[in-house]
Amino acid sequence: MKHRHWLSACALTLASLAAAAQGYPSKPLRMVVTFPPGGAPDILARLFADRAQLGQPIVVDNKPGAGGNIGAEMVAKSAPDGYTLVMGTVGTHSINGALYSKMPYDMVRDFTPVAHVASAPNLLVVNNDLPVKNVAELITYMKANPNKLSFGSPGIGTSVHVSGELFKSMTGTSMTHVPYKGRQFAIPDLVGGQIQVMFDNMPSALPMAKDGKIRALAQTTAKRSGAAPDVPTVGETVPGFEATTWFAVFAPAGTPREVVARINEEMQRVYKLPDVADKLKSLGLEPWISTPEELARYQATEITKWAKVVKDSGARAD
Repeated sequence: MKHRHWLSACALTLASLAAAAQGYPSKPLRMVVTFPPGGAPDILARLFADRAQLGQPIVVDNKPGAGGNIGAEMVAKSAPDGYTLVMGTVGTHSINGALYSKMPYDMVRDFTPVAHVASAPNLLVVNNDLPVKNVAELITYMKANPNKLSFGSPGIGTSVHVSGELFKSMTGTSMTHVPYKGRQFAIPDLVGGQIQVMFDNMPSALPMAKDGKIRALAQTTAKRSGAAPDVPTVGETVPGFEATTWFAVFAPAGTPREVVARINEEMQRVYKLPDVADKLKSLGLEPWISTPEELARYQATEITKWAKVVKDSGARAD
């Protein structure tokens, strides 16, 4: 008899979850972006918010700080009902766990993967006055002037930060890391020469390099991006160097599977729209709209990779 009660209780729970999913969404959704407006995660979130047809508006909510941890923690602690999502990054969901001795959330256990959206190279850019034209010249200059250069990032644990740490450890060079509260604070200092180097996200750095405000030396992915085919990769000079920045949507742990499937389905539709796909490519973003399972597997490999980079570099966030 007990067994039957347990089964009927399970059936009721499943039925109520299914009913919740069927009526979903019945109120506006919130997409938390863990960095200030203007960067790639913000652009991706707003593209989705503008074009999604879920029958309810999606409000984009910028909650920057602590390398993205502040916004990600807020979502980790939200109700698992599909109304609060985060545009996670390689930092918030694969790097920060190795960098911060006290994390306010568990990068895997506290979230339900929804979909990987896009990845991008970082672009190794330098101040125009720095007397180097390529990666080899930069390495030579850094070896002749140890710790003379500073590299900026939009925060500790961002791909922009750890790309620099990976570069230092793979080339045996040294330079000083200067974390900012967001890339929009770092860029004026790069242009002005207060910092000389940055591994900025390509979507924000490429237009500035094309305008001649900063000099692009190399991109950090294994292969050259179609958005900048004339810019070599760091790996062409430093074999094996590869750092991809990526963006993916996560929901709080325990979000019903039907709700996750509904959001994933809409993300597949929106990000494959021809005008959206063109916009992503023009920004140097490579679209890959994954299943929740593919995102979970990819995240696991990235956590392993970046834990090693962080350990080898000795970088700490606190």
